[in-house]
Order: sequence, then C-alpha cells, then structure tokens
Amino acid sequence: MILDLLVFAAHPDDAELSVGGTIARFADAGAKVGIIDLTKGELGTRGTAEIRMEEAEKAAKILKLAHRENLGFKDGSIKFNDEYLKTIISKIRKYKPQIVLAPYFNDRHPDHIGTSQLVKEAMFCSGLPKIITEDSGQTQQAYRPQKLFYFMQTYEFKPSFIVDISSTFKTKMDAVYAYSTQFYNPESKEPETFISQPAFIKFLEARAQYFGFKIGKEYGEAFYSEEEVELNLLEYLKK
Repeated sequence: MILDLLVFAAHPDDAELSVGGTIARFADAGAKVGIIDLTKGELGTRGTAEIRMEEAEKAAKILKLAHRENLGFKDGSIKFNDEYLKTIISKIRKYKPQIVLAPYFNDRHPDHIGTSQLVKEAMFCSGLPKIITEDSGQTQQAYRPQKLFYFMQTYEFKPSFIVDISSTFKTKMDAVYAYSTQFYNPESKEPETFISQPAFIKFLEARAQYFGFKIGKEYGEAFYSEEEVELNLLEYLKK
C-alpha cells in the first residue's frame, strides 16, 4: 500500500491529540493516511496496553485511516539505536509517503524526543541505497519522502505554517475521546494524570482556537519545518 501521508507517534493517542484534524482533512480529501505508533503505551497510568490498542483501532475508523500499525517498541525507552532506525526506514520504504509527520524535537516526554530523532534520521537514511532493509524477505529499494514536518505536543514552538482544521475539529475530538481510559471521565476510579484532568481537554480546544485565530479560521494545528516551505500565492486567487 502506498500512502500519501504517514504519521509517526510514540504512543497511541499522540497523533490524534496533535494532528487529528489534519489527518481528517487529508482523509476527507481522498488521501491515504497512515499512523505508525512506536509503542503500545504499556507504561500508561490508566487502562492497559490491550485496551489502548482497541481504542486506537476505534480512533483509526473515526479518522478514516488507510492503515495503522504498532511497532511494539518498549514504552519509556524510545532511544536511538540501529534496530529501531532500520525498522522505521523499512516502513518508510514500504509505504512510500510523500509527507511524513513526526513529533517536535523538544518535549516534556522523552519518548516524543526519541521518536523525533529516529524519524528524522530514518527520513534521510531511507534514501541511501547502501543501507539495506527487507520486507517479507524482499530487499527494499531506496526511497525518500518529499517533506518532514513536526507537530506540536506539550511544548509550543513558533509555527512554520498552520493547517485550518475548522471542518474537522469535531472529528479530531471524536478520535481523542475514543481513548476513553486516558481522558477525563468522572466515573473513572483510576489515578488522575496530566491528560485525564478536565482542564486538559479545554486546553486542547483553546490551543486549536488560538492557532485558528492566527490564520483567521476557527481551529488550527501548528507545524514546524526545518526547511523552507513553498507558498503558492496563486491559490489565494481562488478564494
């Protein structure tokens, strides 16, 4: 399967929280979108890894993903190593996305930082023919996506651009709420966490409104690019 957009995330729910609206916009436009979660989130305070996987599948249907998979890396230990690097290179070569999204390289969670580093290096290395990877026993051809963009998690950055998600904000939040064990539930008896307090959901909405306001829209999601991004001014003539 060839994907147009491939999102790498450290844990199930990271992609939904950070870029769920953008994913939904791509899917609504007919693009094939995939998410690859590096871990099952087994160290999470609430719920279990098994329930988290069920929730991820539910969210995938809401977002109309073409593909989702979990690499099963050890939660809490996403550090650079050759095994992890080659696995991600192989996935990039297999799905051949035009655009890759990864966590911003500075965040409160070490796994987000590790995922960012791994994806950046894999993006470059995937285009090197002398790095050999296999899929189903077949040697893969070198392939490098066109662009790597970073998404915002806890720590903020000055965006390179903002995507209008006004039409898909509800879909994003429906996908977030698919993780019913992780977010605010007054009937839950499990310990409260950073993301389970009711203020966190309000924060999500406020952030989306803030970045939407910055571009004259209702809701937005922010991205960072280490390379310059072309702007087609002629697109504004269509508005």
